[in-house]
Amino acid sequence: MLTPEIQSAFVGILNEELKMATGCTEPIALAYCAAKLRQLLGAEPEKLLAEVSGNILKNVKSVIVPNTGGLKGTKAAIAAGIVAGDANAELQVISSVDKAVYPAIAAYSERTPIEIVCSDTPHLLDIQLTGWAGGHEVTVRVADHHNNIVYIKKDGQVQVEKSLDAPAASGEEADRSLLSLPNILDFANEVDLGLVKDLLKRQLECNSAIAREGLKNSWGANIGSTLLNEYGNDIRFEARAWAAAGSDARMSGCEMPVVIVSGSGNQGITASMPVYRYAKHLEVSEEKMYRALIVSDLVTCYQKEGIGVLSAYCGAVSAGVGAGAAIAYLQGADEEAIGHTIVNAVAILSGTICDGAKPSCAAKIAESVDAGLLGYQMYLNGNNLQPGDGIIGESLHNTVANVGVLAKKGMRDTDRTILKIMTQ
Repeated sequence: MLTPEIQSAFVGILNEELKMATGCTEPIALAYCAAKLRQLLGAEPEKLLAEVSGNILKNVKSVIVPNTGGLKGTKAAIAAGIVAGDANAELQVISSVDKAVYPAIAAYSERTPIEIVCSDTPHLLDIQLTGWAGGHEVTVRVADHHNNIVYIKKDGQVQVEKSLDAPAASGEEADRSLLSLPNILDFANEVDLGLVKDLLKRQLECNSAIAREGLKNSWGANIGSTLLNEYGNDIRFEARAWAAAGSDARMSGCEMPVVIVSGSGNQGITASMPVYRYAKHLEVSEEKMYRALIVSDLVTCYQKEGIGVLSAYCGAVSAGVGAGAAIAYLQGADEEAIGHTIVNAVAILSGTICDGAKPSCAAKIAESVDAGLLGYQMYLNGNNLQPGDGIIGESLHNTVANVGVLAKKGMRDTDRTILKIMTQ
């Protein structure tokens, strides 16, 4: 039964998670921090120091920053925020940059001394920029969430300083301790859709638009269009293709916005597009489609609670599992069936590494959606994976907790090794 406590918490989670973002969220977080720095400094910095976590470096290195004329990397993201960013737009900080400004972004990046340091920080998402201009100095720090400013200092005077130990400091105020499959299904089945429909509608509209763009034109490695061209209109491949195509475009600098989940546009696309295509294929009602999308988004968030926003564990896996759970829901699956779908799917691809944002993310997305679909088919055929099989626990909740330990603790050295390989 849906309680007021669960309803309030889950509506809050969806409002916190389903944000608009233009471009890969790590370079966009850099651009946002840079735009805020310039706003406070009142001028373009004459020099900059960027102290950033390894996961920021990893996820910015190989992805094209939108609205820059095809520039890549940390300096490009910072330059875009300094020259053309609107700090008030947060994760859409560079969504409205005129093409006439592209040369100025490139010129600033080339001429300005920008020192980049991989900081020794326990926070996997950590950006601290310090800039100097006209005898003034400003420092801005973003941590734990992409638009979460935790520290501002200007000319030696601290203006903002948040404790990173407080839940509110992370930008998350909704109670996430209530996330569980029974509670998620109660919410999906019973919530008044009027409370969340606008969020879900925007998610489908934005993410389907960029997926169509990814299928229509040549972006990245063209994983989405390759799947459709090779395997036709089979709904299983269509679901994979639409999710991959959105990433194809996004990772290659497409300027269209997406609605993110767990701080990631790729996860937002992966959690929504397979559900959207299956809903169309099954000809379910709009209400059923939205309720299934709730399942996908919240199952994704449920898994990510133990993992964190960034890690060496590929976030697309969690979103693909969420999509598989929602597709089972669309076909009338009950709690037992959806629970086995999640466990089966998690076991298939757990440990898939995140080696940064780049075109190959689309291929990992396609495989993650496939794992979600296979997880349900395994259940239907009575072939569930059992407790004790690898990291599978005694229950769904134990399994999700085990994945969190694997990602946050077990893959810590993996993360460092990946970064070392990428920066050699």
